[in-house]
This record gives sequence, C-alpha cells and structure tokens, in this order.
Amino acid sequence: MTTANGARILIIDDEPQIRKLLRVTLQALHFEIHESSTGEDGMYQASVTHPDLIVLDLGLPDLSGMEVLHRIREWSRIPIIVLTAKDREEDKIVALDSGADDYVTKPFGMGELVARIRVALRHVAKTVDEPILQFGKLVIDLAQRLVELDGNRVKLTPTEYDLLKILASNAGKVVTQRQLLQQVWGGHHHESDSHYLRIYIGHLRKKLEEDPTRPQFIETEPGIGYRFLLQ
Repeated sequence: MTTANGARILIIDDEPQIRKLLRVTLQALHFEIHESSTGEDGMYQASVTHPDLIVLDLGLPDLSGMEVLHRIREWSRIPIIVLTAKDREEDKIVALDSGADDYVTKPFGMGELVARIRVALRHVAKTVDEPILQFGKLVIDLAQRLVELDGNRVKLTPTEYDLLKILASNAGKVVTQRQLLQQVWGGHHHESDSHYLRIYIGHLRKKLEEDPTRPQFIETEPGIGYRFLLQ
C-alpha cells in the first residue's frame, strides 16, 4: 500500500529552480525524488522508476505537458498532479478530463503542493476495490448500495447515490462537471445540464452535511467540479 513515507515521486519540469525547490523540500519529508527536464525523458523515467506519483509541468520544451499526460495515461494510473502557470478554468478542466488527479497553479506554496501530494497518495491507498467505503461517520456499502450516517440509513435516489459513489470513489480528487454528467447521465447531455448537477449536489448536501453551507464531505471547485474530502 502506498503511503507518504518513502513514496517515490517523479518531477517533470524544465525549470531547474523549481526542481531544486521540490527536491529539497520533498526529500526533507522523506520522499524519494526522481527528476526530468523534458517530456520524452519524463515518460522514460516514469516507465523505469515506477513512481508512486508524478508532478508534471505543462510547459515543457519538447512535448506539451498535456501530450505527456495523455501518453502516460495510455498505460498507467499513476497519480499525476499538474503544475500550470495557466489559471483559466478551461485549462484546469482539460487537464482533469485528460486524466490528471489534481492541479496546482504557479506560483504555488509548497505547503499546498505537499498537502495535495499526501491526499493523492492517500487516495491510492484507499482504492483497493473495497466493497465498503468509510469516511468518518459516513459509510457507503457499494455492494448493497447502502449509505449510513452516524449509524442511520440515508435514503438516496438512484441519481444521488450514483453521484455520491463516483465522488467518494475518487475521494481527494477533483471530478469535473463533465465527468459527472457523462458517468451519471451518459452521453446524452449538454453543458447546460450542469444546473441539474448543482441541484442534485444540493440535495446530497442536505442529506449528508450538518451544515450544507459549510460542507465537510462535498467541496465545490468553482467553475470546474467537485471534490469529495478525505476525512
């Protein structure tokens, strides 16, 4: 099982200063670090070093970071955190829809990046095809399609349950609105249907959250999607 202690991290970034900052900080936290300054070498390093997580810059000198992301995703589910100087919602959505697990916008704080790394590694540790997911007082029995909160059964509609299952199964990761619409409603949807999604998320929060205005389980990533919070 992957844990933060001793986890192997591959940094793919062409800026020596950023690689040094990441290397020094992460090694001090007992991560094992490998580095690459190009997309081609980064993909090679990913195949031979078998990292537990990749930190990927989108602005590389040979290939675009998106191309590297696509090509790694053809053969691996390694958690990938994207570093990007682009802060447009559209760029983040494209990266997430293409298989990134999370994103951090440059300039970034090391505290935030380390927190995202730990969450991604914890998510890997939890996704072992467990029939029962537990997040504090919330228990989701995937085999029985049952949800309990504080030991009490929570009655969900089929759509509410499907949304919760997808979000909880990807706990710690941002799931975009497009991904949720495709997985719950299938291919017959339009971007304008996102208001239905907001309505169902609102219903879920009313049933699961002590204070729906200050959610402890389902967090909104404005303009992008939702993140189920690891407890």
